[in-house]
Parts: sequence; C-alpha cells; structure tokens
Amino acid sequence: MVVEIKEYNSAEEIAETLEKEISETKSTLGEYLRRLDDIRALAEKSRKIHDVVMKLAGKKAATESLGEISIGSLSLILDANPFHELTAIEQVVRSHQERLLVLQRAREALKWLDQLGDTEGLKYLVLQSDGVPERILFRIS
Repeated sequence: MVVEIKEYNSAEEIAETLEKEISETKSTLGEYLRRLDDIRALAEKSRKIHDVVMKLAGKKAATESLGEISIGSLSLILDANPFHELTAIEQVVRSHQERLLVLQRAREALKWLDQLGDTEGLKYLVLQSDGVPERILFRIS
C-alpha cells in the first residue's frame, strides 16, 4: 500500500483524477477478465484430459502436490499448470474489482465538493492510499 499526499487546485481536478483512475482500473480489469476466460477454458480442457487419462489408466484421481515452495512471504510454484494460473488471475480480478468499487465510492463521496463553487486561493491537500482519497486538507494559499 502506497500512501501519499497530492495537491490539487480544485475539486474538479480531484474528480478528474478519480475518473481517470476508475477508467484505467476498468480497462485493466477488462483485460484480466478476458485473460481469465482464456485460461479458464484451458484449465477445463486440461482437467478433462487428465480425467480421461486417469480413467483409461484405471486410476482414481489423486490430489496432486502443488509443488509449492515458500521463501519468506514469497511462494514459488514449480511446474505451474493452468489451474495455478487460473487461481492467480482470479485473485488479481478480485483485487481490481475491489479497487474499482472503492474508487467509485470515493468519487460518489466527493460529489459534495462540486457544490463549493469559487474556491480561488484554496488548495486541496489530499491524503491518498493507493490512489484513493482518504482525507482532504483545505489550505488557504
């Protein structure tokens, strides 16, 4: 999580920045959703082939070792398969969906700023966490 303070000259500038973040997040989310569909199809094909081979071999499906190694807080997957990638992309999609909701809520919460009118000489210091406004400090310059 990155926390920073950005200075804006107007409420409109804050709103424009939020709209840009929302747009970029939607675009990125769309790309991941397309990728998710592709890998989901591949994972399903892989599962079907695995099931057929196991059936032909007369073996029951066994739980396979994930081949996962942890080094500190980092997890390494050896010989990753489509299911590993599917799980990873699903996690990214959920994260982007949550970010999009937070950004949209922030934009909705800031609508009252549009009603301030003329704010010449007023600076907006915005404390942001990962690009999402959490606190606004009004400063007269």
